[in-house]
Amino acid sequence: MGRRRKGDAVSGWLVLDKPHDMGSTTAVTRVRRLFNAQKAGHAGTLDPLATGVLPIALGEATKTVAHLVEADKAYRFTIEWGTTTASFDREGAITATSDVRPTREQVEAVLPAFVGEIDQAPPAFSAIKVDGERAYDLAREGVEFELAARKVTIHDARVIDQPDADHVEIEIACGKGTYVRSIVRDLAVMLGACGHVSALRRAQVGPFDEDRAITLEFLEDLCQKGRGLEALLPVETALDDIPALAVTTEDAFRLSQGRAIVLLPRQVETLKACLTGGSRTVLATQGGQAVSICELRAGQLSPVRVFNL
Repeated sequence: MGRRRKGDAVSGWLVLDKPHDMGSTTAVTRVRRLFNAQKAGHAGTLDPLATGVLPIALGEATKTVAHLVEADKAYRFTIEWGTTTASFDREGAITATSDVRPTREQVEAVLPAFVGEIDQAPPAFSAIKVDGERAYDLAREGVEFELAARKVTIHDARVIDQPDADHVEIEIACGKGTYVRSIVRDLAVMLGACGHVSALRRAQVGPFDEDRAITLEFLEDLCQKGRGLEALLPVETALDDIPALAVTTEDAFRLSQGRAIVLLPRQVETLKACLTGGSRTVLATQGGQAVSICELRAGQLSPVRVFNL
């Protein structure tokens, strides 16, 4: 007999409005303890200095984390001109200074160069591994190294405000792997200025946005009143961009046992019409509840991840 997990079998997504100066791992631990949940994880690390949307998966929702990590994201951030730091944010040591203060018009003129699929070199202070070591650990130790540029996609970038000559606020929508600090680094170079990120907020991760996010204080109050489950979104919320197929009780049972089910020709055609980009991923549901993430092959749905809800 397997070891029984400690905690309650709570499943669902919690969209936390992460506060400043709290790491993502700490935030997940706080949420897991509030629900006394057996399992918890998050979809995409958010730096301690950043605030905003941190989707936290509890229980069976952790099986959908990998899917959400691939999702598009949106950020709002503020550049402070005049100083460049080692980490390209306000926590790093100052490495250069400049009297150049780009105007809003100058920033808007160069932003289009960052839209589309671009080559972006990650900042040295990042979680990328170099010879088995985290880049930020090596950077703190003063080790010199270079991180190779990688392809990232930025769908949109625009200036939303310039409160004063020292600051400009920008909003972007982007794909996975995009570093805001790298954008600020490269933007400052293009404008012949020094700058760093002084404020950063994540506004969206896939289907989870600020409208769905709640603060830790609000969640704590709900849990104290015994209403914590009201804050949870269904497991399948993270999968809203893949086609879903309602299956019979019998087929749901087969999928839960790891067995494939045969589809009717019309079901296959309907699913194929919904699938894009060569994807074969389908969500099987029964009674409005997620049963399994499946792959469509040769007229059959084969379970890849089964949910125990």
